[in-house]
Amino acid sequence: MDENNIWTLVGKTQELIKELESNGGLKEITFEDKKIVLSYFENKWGALNNKCNHMGGPLSKGKLKNGCVVCPWHYWQFNHATGESLTVEASKHFTSTAGSVPHFPLKTEGDSLFINLSQQSKRVPAVYNMKGNLGREPKREPGPIRVLGLSTTAMDQDNPRYSTSEELLKSALDQASSKLQVETKFLSLSSLKIRNCEGFYSKSEKACTWPCSITKIDPTDEMTVVYENLVHWADVVVVSSPIRWGGASSLYYKMAERLNSVQNQITMKNKVLIQNKVVSLIITGGQDNIQSVAGQMLTFFGELGFSTPAFPFVAHSLGWSSEDMEKNMDYVKKSEHLHEESFHLVERSVLLASKLIG
Repeated sequence: MDENNIWTLVGKTQELIKELESNGGLKEITFEDKKIVLSYFENKWGALNNKCNHMGGPLSKGKLKNGCVVCPWHYWQFNHATGESLTVEASKHFTSTAGSVPHFPLKTEGDSLFINLSQQSKRVPAVYNMKGNLGREPKREPGPIRVLGLSTTAMDQDNPRYSTSEELLKSALDQASSKLQVETKFLSLSSLKIRNCEGFYSKSEKACTWPCSITKIDPTDEMTVVYENLVHWADVVVVSSPIRWGGASSLYYKMAERLNSVQNQITMKNKVLIQNKVVSLIITGGQDNIQSVAGQMLTFFGELGFSTPAFPFVAHSLGWSSEDMEKNMDYVKKSEHLHEESFHLVERSVLLASKLIG
């Protein structure tokens, strides 16, 4: 008997079509430990290997779109019958070709559908040409301690406003640059075009990748600037944030969600991207919830791998009974104490970083 001509019954065609229509056009079937995604589009059947070419995502959990199976993890698309890839935003920016997924021959006899499991086509792997070098191994280059000031205040860049937390951050960086032998850099999240986290981790921990899945999909996403500075450049990161409704800035949380791609490397691969780095905070607000905000932020950065100096934050609040924000701005501008303590915060952070680096 010719093994290549052995056909296995899949099921009754009308029953399968009805089931596919009720389940979004895709159905996972398993034969001989082979997981296959079955589809039906414009009177044509398709059967593909269930693993996506990219990260091995389960294609059967995706959707059928214009005759293509769309991977649920990162939206790569493959012709439902041939397995050939379709060039889409999700893959075109970092691959020359997304290759093709193996397909299986199908035939109908009477009212039944059959599959030939022995004639699976060969997988054509994707060819990557990802731009940028975020994924390189973190390695501290020789030189002075590098201090990044990261402002998370939300504002319109065309009509900037005064920010008390950003004011103290810039003042601390200026003093550190002149009084300490350090290199400083200021970065404002509001000046960057950062895409929202799309919850890849919620689909599967393997779908949340490093470099971040979104930076691969969208080359215009400027979260890469934050990644580059936190993972590869800075020894000290000083984060400033206002208090907004009892929490940190909305931009801070937007950044934190995207930094899940860094933290996930620890849990998935035991790969710590943040080592021998220090974080400290500058927090200001019109209400007294500072310790709660600082505690949440310090825990988050600690989970990424950052260390903290003694007395790891400087904070200022007029409290509930004094929310005259115009007077608050004047107070911060004129307060020598707040400006001095913000500098000493950077000084403590630099001292700890020096010890960690050795």
